[in-house]
Amino acid sequence: MIVAIPEPFKTIVTFAHPILMLSTLLLALYAGYVGWQYRRIRSTEGEEKKALIAKRYNVLHHKLGSVFLVLMVAGAVGGMAVTYNNNGKLFVGGHLLAGLGLAFLAALSAGLAPLLQQGKEWARITHITVNTALLGVFAWQTVTGWQIIQRILEQMSKAA
Repeated sequence: MIVAIPEPFKTIVTFAHPILMLSTLLLALYAGYVGWQYRRIRSTEGEEKKALIAKRYNVLHHKLGSVFLVLMVAGAVGGMAVTYNNNGKLFVGGHLLAGLGLAFLAALSAGLAPLLQQGKEWARITHITVNTALLGVFAWQTVTGWQIIQRILEQMSKAA
């Protein structure tokens, strides 16, 4: 089912996904920084350790991760919906497959949270590894998304 989007809103709808995903990438980088700060607690001592604990990086990291998961799934679903609505089909290629993979990696990472809270070191290592891979794929996803934006802008300029 294709929904007719009024012309004034068509551009907004078309570019909502890229803007959301760029914001999500920035959130992921910040969440990674906060997670790294929380991880530093394990290797510090004394006043520095007390200062890190007082900042409650663990709580902030968990909240940022929850928001990240929601935005990642919303971005994946929204991107597919807009593409289908604008074109009547999905373009199965690297951008779509990587986006679905990112949604999976985000869910996998979040799913490790109960094990992390139990102090399982293997879960912590897996969480860090999954999120590192996620950031790498997300960076590549941003490049392919930029290429798609360029094509959309070219089509819009030809139509004008």
